[in-house]
Amino acid sequence: MLHRILDACARALVLAVLMAALPASAAGPYPSQVIKLVVGFPPGGGGDLYGRLIAESLSKSLKTSVVVENKPGAGGNIAAADVAKSRPDGYTLLLAMSGNIAVAPVVRTDLSYKSPDDFELIGAAVEAPHGLFVGKNSRFKTAAEFFDYAKSNEVTVGSTSPGGAAHMGLEMLKLKTGADILYVPYRGSGPAITDLMGGQTEAFFATAPPLVGQVRNGALRLLALTGEERNPSLPDVPTFKELGIPVVVTQWYGLAAPKGTPKDVVDLLAQHLSKALADPKNIKVIRQDGAVEKDLPTDAFTQYVKQDIDGYRNNIAPEVIQSLSR
Repeated sequence: MLHRILDACARALVLAVLMAALPASAAGPYPSQVIKLVVGFPPGGGGDLYGRLIAESLSKSLKTSVVVENKPGAGGNIAAADVAKSRPDGYTLLLAMSGNIAVAPVVRTDLSYKSPDDFELIGAAVEAPHGLFVGKNSRFKTAAEFFDYAKSNEVTVGSTSPGGAAHMGLEMLKLKTGADILYVPYRGSGPAITDLMGGQTEAFFATAPPLVGQVRNGALRLLALTGEERNPSLPDVPTFKELGIPVVVTQWYGLAAPKGTPKDVVDLLAQHLSKALADPKNIKVIRQDGAVEKDLPTDAFTQYVKQDIDGYRNNIAPEVIQSLSR
């Protein structure tokens, strides 16, 4: 009797181990449980808005709960590291972004993950331009005036997160224009804007959407934006590209899963993400402050990320990258 009981327990244990090792597609219909979307920002901060928008849309479309888990720190790298080592079953996803997927591999040598190699890239979702902002009383009325002055005079420009996407965009501007820019690091936009308005700095380079409201109410002036073409929400603001400055890098967001997540699961998630990005209600939310929807599923997203990584690696002064590498 005892032998039979032990034999049955052993068989159950083996079956459990085998089931745990099966990919999601073989273990049963996907999704069959709650999906976790890990976001590298605190609630209400940075790309948390886009993460929650995506989670809500996927919940409705997939008919299963997609919950946001905020895991801020290290510019989103902590969240990326957590997802990279998660089980590749489609139930743990990452709000991927330019900072932790494209910039970090270039400027950090201590990452516990490899990008994009440790991820299945599901799709791009949102693209937000960086902008060069000045106070309403600034002497600079245009980007041309700013850069003409900065070619022979030092200007202090604030930006957030040393080694982050916006800071790297600023370093690209320095390299491409030869401007004498002194980078002033800030932990957040609030203190940076306070100093800008108080005259402690002469400009602020940052991701645009959180500051668009202050541009519209006249508190700030937006001189130029990154991106390939003018922003539909800010049609009067020129791009750096059209001014002859080849800086187009943006802050983008998308979805990623751990490497090894079954292809059918990745493809299903990509299809539902594309569906969410085509929803007029979501487009309105995304565009309200200067971001745009960017629907690049799977392979197209992977190619885009690789090009973005190369763009940072090849368009930032080597001494800057060396100073940030650790």
